[in-house]
Amino acid sequence: MWRRFLIVAVLITAVSVFISIPTFAVPSGTLEINSWWTAGGEAEGLKALIDLFHKKYPNVKVINATIAGGAGTNAKAVFKTRMLGGNPPDTFQVHAGHELIDTWVIPGYMQPLTNLYKSEGWTKVMPKGILDIVSYKGDYWSVPVNIHRANVLWYNKSVFKKYKIKPPRTFNEFFAACKKLSSEGIVPFVMGTKDGWEAGHVFETILIGKLGAHDYKGLWTGETKWSDPRVTDALETLKAIIPYINTDHSALTWDEAGQYLLKGKGAMMIMGDWTNGWFMSVGFKDYGWAPTPDTGGVFDALSDSFALPKGCKHPENVIAWLKVLGSKQGQHDFNKLKGSIPARTDVDISDYNDYLKSAAADWKKDVIVPSVIHGAAACEGWATEYKDAINLFISRPDVSYTQKALIQAAKEYLGS
Repeated sequence: MWRRFLIVAVLITAVSVFISIPTFAVPSGTLEINSWWTAGGEAEGLKALIDLFHKKYPNVKVINATIAGGAGTNAKAVFKTRMLGGNPPDTFQVHAGHELIDTWVIPGYMQPLTNLYKSEGWTKVMPKGILDIVSYKGDYWSVPVNIHRANVLWYNKSVFKKYKIKPPRTFNEFFAACKKLSSEGIVPFVMGTKDGWEAGHVFETILIGKLGAHDYKGLWTGETKWSDPRVTDALETLKAIIPYINTDHSALTWDEAGQYLLKGKGAMMIMGDWTNGWFMSVGFKDYGWAPTPDTGGVFDALSDSFALPKGCKHPENVIAWLKVLGSKQGQHDFNKLKGSIPARTDVDISDYNDYLKSAAADWKKDVIVPSVIHGAAACEGWATEYKDAINLFISRPDVSYTQKALIQAAKEYLGS
């Protein structure tokens, strides 16, 4: 008799639990997603993620609150105002690394995601290097959706073929190409500096080329001094590039400047591999790529991620969103359009284009260094001072003044 009663009790409990699952497991309401993905390729990638989310969670209305401006120039200011004002978005895009940890985690604005990492099995499918970047004091704080490479030189293949130029591997080859292209009426080097970060992006790749991977990383830890003669050389190199840049650079964003390549009026551009996604989105196929001069074998890395702020209105919907971001399908669909490679190592990329396959191969074998302009190498305050110093340098290329500004910024943030 007691056995029959026990069986009935277990069945009743099981049925009640089963019935209760939909009440708590199916997200509904709204989800506000803040990002700066508005350009071609990145906008399509974000749409693919939202479409996948809608299929899995049809009862949630997504508010796609994008804020235009490359590298989050404008978005970060809006996020900061809302976070400090006690009105955080449900989730927002943030560069993994110091930008995430120093700005939001250490001051106590974020919720840890360690349990989510364990339940989804991400610790087994994401490389240690990425896990370390999103970690602080034993917890994981954001979900990386991709890996980008910053040190890429893009070029118009037809222009190079017409003038018999090979992709420059060194700065000597680069300047030889610039001289020839300039004599032919082609803009040798394309840049847009409207948003204020693009010159800093270019310069960090020059620093890597001049200092090498180890000493470049040392700039951000104090092991390498900013007074080093190789930093001077890097500034002199950037100064030598300026006469070869399109004269309207200050009025253009990075992708607007990229139109020079699309139209065959410009030859080369140094920009991250979101450029690959942009090229795909506009149907441009006549492009080649190479590591920026003297950086062969080095991968200048950054990662876009999303996090869970304390006090957000729909935390259960954020968790559902983060699950999509970290899933194999989500990472496959997003990165194929965005022009980046998955943070997960178990995603099939056989249908990705040739550039992405080459980037994935390099990621496995190259020396990895963190991008400063994209939040991985230094805290946001230091990265901003660096960015502003180099942006000013483009309009006023004073090597001594700029190097002193960089030395002072390092002293301020390293305390020595």
